[in-house]
Amino acid sequence: MDRYPITGRSLEWFFEIDGDLFERQYKRHLSGYRQCKDTSEGLHAERWCVFPQNIGPHLSIDETSLSRGELYTIVTNKEARGRKNSIVAIVLGTEAETVIHALRQIKSELRNKVTEITLDLSESMHKICRMAFPRASRVIDRFHLQRLALDAVQEIRIKHRWDAINAETDAKENARLEGRGYVAERLENGDTLKELLARGRYALFKSPEKWTDSQQQRADMLLRLYPDLKEAYCLSQNLRAISNKRSTKDSARLNLARWYNRVDEAGFKSFNTIAATFYEHSDEILNFFDNRSTNASAESMNSKIKAFRAKLHGVNDTKFFIFRLCKIYA
Repeated sequence: MDRYPITGRSLEWFFEIDGDLFERQYKRHLSGYRQCKDTSEGLHAERWCVFPQNIGPHLSIDETSLSRGELYTIVTNKEARGRKNSIVAIVLGTEAETVIHALRQIKSELRNKVTEITLDLSESMHKICRMAFPRASRVIDRFHLQRLALDAVQEIRIKHRWDAINAETDAKENARLEGRGYVAERLENGDTLKELLARGRYALFKSPEKWTDSQQQRADMLLRLYPDLKEAYCLSQNLRAISNKRSTKDSARLNLARWYNRVDEAGFKSFNTIAATFYEHSDEILNFFDNRSTNASAESMNSKIKAFRAKLHGVNDTKFFIFRLCKIYA
């Protein structure tokens, strides 16, 4: 092993790094966090951070958890594509008044330049967008709508699964009382009814062209055995088809009206609730067909934050974590 001529120590000694010491030195001296913390901007960093220079005509807004389930509202600039200058604001909490107060630190001239903002179905998000960006067109993310419809399908599947579980439990109890062994009835693919309803859940999240062979078999059996599940699945796929079709806003309005009628005829309580929600936000839903804008940029930023948090094995100092996040993305 080569040795340094003066000290006699091996060269590897000079490259050994104390991880804990380096982390402390980085936080206190190298990162610039200490200087930022002493400024007026750093005093409220844990509650909110805004970056007026990052504002653009197309924004997205969503909520995410940084640590211990604490929610933050994040506004991002779509044109930055998840890189530097992406974050416009990070605000602790989702309460509309708190977020509006933080966003109003940005001059109204800049906020009035926002022409479009994508969001979910949250009422607080709607109020935030309406008050902070009054001239922006609000667009509800299409994937949130489809997720609601898929959840309604799964609700029907789960109900049938509990019926199958209860029926199997009763059959086992009857067999025990009669002093005979219980043999579960199996379908043509080898699943019991309970297993079919559990394993078929993944197929019901997909459109038919994306099914694998085994999913195709399970889906065919499920939809044959449970007509109400088939009707609910068709309703969810019809909604997806409306969103996927490149149509004008007027054409989409007509297609949604027909979908509402089908939901009303089907008589599913969960779908009726969804349809009422859609009807209430119909203008924001139909705005999607202007530019086909989605909230994918906000979801992408959430994924980046989760990955960054995972690399750090959690967040011990939330304020420092936000500082580093803003250094990278703001």
